[in-house]
Amino acid sequence: MISSENALIVIDMQQGLFRGPTSPHSAGAVLSNICLLIAKARQAQVPVFFARHTGPDDSPLSEQSPLTQLIPEMDVNVERDIVFIKKHPSCFRDTGLQLQLIQRGVKRVVIAGMKTEFCVDTTCRVASELGFKTVLISDAHTTMDNEFLSANEIIAHHNVTLAGPFVTLATADNLRFAPDK
Repeated sequence: MISSENALIVIDMQQGLFRGPTSPHSAGAVLSNICLLIAKARQAQVPVFFARHTGPDDSPLSEQSPLTQLIPEMDVNVERDIVFIKKHPSCFRDTGLQLQLIQRGVKRVVIAGMKTEFCVDTTCRVASELGFKTVLISDAHTTMDNEFLSANEIIAHHNVTLAGPFVTLATADNLRFAPDK
C-alpha cells in the first residue's frame, strides 16, 4: 500500500459518461490534463483512486456494464491503482474511501473528473467537510450542457463557487504533489 500525504481522485471517467451520446465539454483537453495528473501522481508515488459510478444490477449502469468501465487512455492498473464503485454523487458515501485515505496518511486530495455539478461538486464539499485539504483541478473536470447553462458556464461557476470555502484551485500544469514531511 502506497502511503502519502497526497492522493489523486479521478471521478467517473467511464465509457457511458465520457463517450456517451453527448460529448463532454473540452473532452480532449480534460482527458489530456487528467492523464498528466495521473503521470505526476505516479512519478511522486502518490496513490491514484478511480471512482466508477454504477447503478442497480438491472440498469444500463450495472457494475458489469461496459458503460461503467473506465476509459483505457488513463492506463488504470488494478495492481497499482485503487478502483472503487460508488452509487451516489459523493465518492465518500458507502465506499470506504475515507478509511483508505486515512490508512495511507492522506491529508490532501486532488480532484478531477466528471460530472462537475454532481459528483465533482459533492466530492469536493464532502472531502473538505471531512478535514481533507482539497484541490480542484480547474481544467480537469467537465460536464455537458443542460437546458439552462452551457457546460462552460457550469464549470466556471463551480470553479468560482467551490474556491475558497471548499477547495483550492490549481491547473493540471501547475499542480505539484507536495513532498511528504
